[in-house]
Amino acid sequence: MLRRLYDWTMHQASGPNAPYALGAVSFAESSVFPIPPDVILIPMVIANRVKAWWYATLCTITSVLGGLLGYAIGALLFVEVAQPILGFYGYAEKFDSFADQYNEWGAWIVFIAGVTPFPFKVITLASGATALNLPIFILSSLVARGLRFFVVAGLLYYLGPPIRAFIEERLALMFTIFVVLLVGGFVALRYVV
Repeated sequence: MLRRLYDWTMHQASGPNAPYALGAVSFAESSVFPIPPDVILIPMVIANRVKAWWYATLCTITSVLGGLLGYAIGALLFVEVAQPILGFYGYAEKFDSFADQYNEWGAWIVFIAGVTPFPFKVITLASGATALNLPIFILSSLVARGLRFFVVAGLLYYLGPPIRAFIEERLALMFTIFVVLLVGGFVALRYVV
């Protein structure tokens, strides 16, 4: 069953609608969606290495555009929309103390969150809610998200066939590691941070 799921995913990743899915997930992840675009970017690059740089560019642009939506939600709809989202991720109580120092370190905060697994939507909402300088937000987001997605695409591009063979030979192990990391990341964010 796992092999069929993998084969289906690889087929979809090389299909004509895959870039639309990548753009949509990347856009939504920066404002409201909990799953990172890497889960689509990685199989797409593995399935079609020639388009690695295009996929990284698409992911970066749509992520920054989604970040602007998150910024707007934080700025215009903080009470109605952003507070429940922050509450879902366990950051509602910490937000007030966070906001006090946010603008002082805002460019660095956006950059660090943009390249790490930290939920970027929390930062985009906080940037809007604290009125972080918009050009600084856009520039930091563009550099951070670009770095993250181009590094992932670059590693997969240069290590392509061996990585694909490694994954295919150890499919059950890779799937288990992915699930543990995904669930563990959410648990860590919820209880540690």
